Amino acid sequence: MNILIIGSGGREHALAWKIAQSPLVDTVWSAPGSVAMDLIGPCFDVAADDVENLEKLALQLEPDLVVIGPEAPLALGLADILRARGFDVFGPSKDAAQLEASKGFAKDMMAKFGVPTARYGRFTDLDRAKAFLDTLEAPFVLKADGLAAGKGVVIAATREEAEAELADMLSGRFGEASAAVVIEEFMEGEEASVFVLTDGVNALALPPVQDHKRAGEGDTGPNTGGMGAYGPAPVMTSALMAEVDKTITRPMLAGMRDEGMPYSGVLYIGLMITADGPKVVEFNARFGDPECQVLMVQTQADIVPALLACATGGMPEKDFLRLLPLPVEARPAVTVVMASKGYPGSYKKNTVIRGVKAAGEVEGVTVFHAGTAVDANGEFVNIGGRVLNVTATGDTLQQAVDRAYEAVDRIDWPQGFCRRDIAWRALESRS
Repeated sequence: MNILIIGSGGREHALAWKIAQSPLVDTVWSAPGSVAMDLIGPCFDVAADDVENLEKLALQLEPDLVVIGPEAPLALGLADILRARGFDVFGPSKDAAQLEASKGFAKDMMAKFGVPTARYGRFTDLDRAKAFLDTLEAPFVLKADGLAAGKGVVIAATREEAEAELADMLSGRFGEASAAVVIEEFMEGEEASVFVLTDGVNALALPPVQDHKRAGEGDTGPNTGGMGAYGPAPVMTSALMAEVDKTITRPMLAGMRDEGMPYSGVLYIGLMITADGPKVVEFNARFGDPECQVLMVQTQADIVPALLACATGGMPEKDFLRLLPLPVEARPAVTVVMASKGYPGSYKKNTVIRGVKAAGEVEGVTVFHAGTAVDANGEFVNIGGRVLNVTATGDTLQQAVDRAYEAVDRIDWPQGFCRRDIAWRALESRS
């Protein structure tokens, strides 16, 4: 069979890498893909949010399955367009993808279905937003309602900072994404990520992962799209995983079906493990990046039957679960993001990166490309903020971490940086 992957980042490179290993797959196509994905299969220069030309491309290629990586095409309804053309698609409908495309919609659905989350308000008016701050205590969580490339969340330490940030956001700091803002109470606890594969009725959670959103070590500095991840996350015990399934996953999937927008694909559940139990921080309508990289290297199982089961649905639960062997092997794994200096702010592009091949030669290491190109001299250069995902497995989490940083140290890129403490919470708890 032939599979078309939509996207060009590290997540999509990891998906292409894993899918290509399946004995069921003949060809992996990507659009737009990347220099690294082109080594796996042909890439087509069609942007991930160009739904009209992606439809034309699918009609030309006639893939057996389309896997949509990023959130933008999901929010634009690409899955609906392709399903209407008769294609099997891994990814939710436009209506269901609102769980990520609108923070306010997601919060409203959680409230309706009784899913535990932080108290919140959704505002387009600055004065009303400021008045809602009176009902909360600092720090304040401010979120752009729409898609903001993982950067639309601000934790304001004081009332003054919160008011300034609200004014900035509602004035267009994140464009249309912050035309409305969600304000939430701050939740204390440890964060974790749970990814659920689902056909809209059946569901199976993958091994839990923990992301590192902050740019600086010790989880300090501005929020980013993610500076690293590891799994399995020890904070998510089997009892907590069962609680998430009972109080969050099942009610959400049932509620979305009842609302006439059944959810299929992968549902990301961002969690805060509070003193009162797990609560939802946010939902995403696709694999996280860089969590996907960890999940793809953790198992030897073929993921293609799982993707097909989610895309086609309509099967008994026992058959659905039989096609989803992914959680059987949860090998310790870690990914370290190498980013351009200055990220998540401004940064210089087209700086030369050497040593990537040598990094990939470290035992247990795979380097996924998130934002690279090749210059006239055949050298890798950076064209994005998050550029390389140095991903490693090991017999233990410490071994995986050691391998990842050994590989990082082989990369010669003065204009890049990474955090040196990925997986610190888990390693600290074991020391």
